[in-house]
Amino acid sequence: MEPSRQEFRDAMARLGAAVTIVTTDGPAGRVGITASAVCSVTDTPPTIIVCMNRTSSLNPVAKANGVLCVNVLPADAQEMANIFAGFTGADQVTRFDEGRWTELATGAPALDSAVVAIDCVVEEVLEKGTHSVIFAQVRAIRLGPARPALIWFSRNYHPVGVPE
Repeated sequence: MEPSRQEFRDAMARLGAAVTIVTTDGPAGRVGITASAVCSVTDTPPTIIVCMNRTSSLNPVAKANGVLCVNVLPADAQEMANIFAGFTGADQVTRFDEGRWTELATGAPALDSAVVAIDCVVEEVLEKGTHSVIFAQVRAIRLGPARPALIWFSRNYHPVGVPE
């Protein structure tokens, strides 16, 4: 028997993941959301996947712009994660008032305080159920200082430390 939607969601809540802000900018606009469904695919060529709900404000804009940047948040950035998750009511313009943003290769906003910023071009999009799976080829990487990062586990934020 197939698991229920709730059973599946409960199981996935026990799969810890980095908390990121995924951004895009270009002719279709500037948008950013909090996401945890990001994963590496291959290092040759360097490629990641970003999974996002089809109803997400980022979804059509990232597809239209053809670029995105995955910004892995430091452990002290819970408020920023909440802002970009839409929990505070901030619109897309004022969300970017939080933090300092620059650009790497593609023009997508890269967070200066990110543990790492991974700047990409959209290579392919697969639609599956409620989500789009975006395959993105990495064009630039900016490593921030080694420090604890923020993860999402059991429906809450947790810091994960840097090995000594």
